[in-house]
Amino acid sequence: MKNKYEVCLTRMSCSAVGRRLVACLLNISEARRRDLVETVARSAITDTLGTKREGITVLNIFNDVDYNRSVITIVASIDLIREAVLSACERACSLIDMNVHEGIHPCMGAVDLVPLYPLGEEVGLEDCGKEAQALATALTERVTGTSVFLFGWADSPQRRGLAKRRKEIGWFKKVLDMSTIQPDVGPQPTRKYGVTGVGVSPYVMNCNVTIDTQDLAVGRIVASAIRESSPGGIPGVQVMALPHEGAVEIACNVESVQSGRLSSSYGEEKWPSFTIGGQNFCHAPASLITARVAELARHHGVAIKGTALVGFTPRECQRLAEGALSNGIGEFWKELQRVHM
Repeated sequence: MKNKYEVCLTRMSCSAVGRRLVACLLNISEARRRDLVETVARSAITDTLGTKREGITVLNIFNDVDYNRSVITIVASIDLIREAVLSACERACSLIDMNVHEGIHPCMGAVDLVPLYPLGEEVGLEDCGKEAQALATALTERVTGTSVFLFGWADSPQRRGLAKRRKEIGWFKKVLDMSTIQPDVGPQPTRKYGVTGVGVSPYVMNCNVTIDTQDLAVGRIVASAIRESSPGGIPGVQVMALPHEGAVEIACNVESVQSGRLSSSYGEEKWPSFTIGGQNFCHAPASLITARVAELARHHGVAIKGTALVGFTPRECQRLAEGALSNGIGEFWKELQRVHM
């Protein structure tokens, strides 16, 4: 007998909702209190009275205790995504105080990142950009004291990428002096809420490769070599080396790139592809990133311990969301937990 997860894989929905789907990989600065994180996730799929919202699902919750950071994957149609994400953000802001936050991963907000990614063929980057701008304004109006910086297609007309915006505001340094930050929306940031990044881009995955060393210098050499901006780096890969569970993690944001940007120098392995608004995008496969990290680490006498993907590929995300929504499953992350236990 098939469980609900298997049903979701086999019963795809080709409904109008599927064609208008948007994903939000909500990053919040808490992982050690898992009940709190699940409370935030449930806020996306229930109203203030606890009644289930139709047409919204939480596909996955990823917790990292060392980083003290969780990623909540929320999917709904573009018509419903704003209210779902706002509700989750409101709850997170009411429960997380950045004055007492501790964690290895850089962060600057109780709600650190709110990226929207178009999944359905009837939703474009510009559509999501307008939605993200409205979401940013609504957040600062609903939660007094919150502030936002915009990136990607929400950052009109510059469309500065997330890495560039984070560098501009000092995110990588975990700046404690909020008076130096000039938000795009809302008041001067406070320590309690910090500052939240809201934006839009083609889908971004997280691929983290752990190398078997505690030498952070080795990790930084490896990270630098695969970073997109480095000679011979992998297109779309933004990366940090961080201490993690007694080793070093090469933490990669794997951005989708337009297919025409690729050269023949990235091997014969096919890069997974998808389409947004008639434009073809693709992303580096986890196997390529793992192989490159393993090769570079080996030069320093270091082996890899393993690779972890946070969430899904773009196609997996759309497919699972269509299945979850067609079966009325809001707490889909629980189905994943049952499968992986």
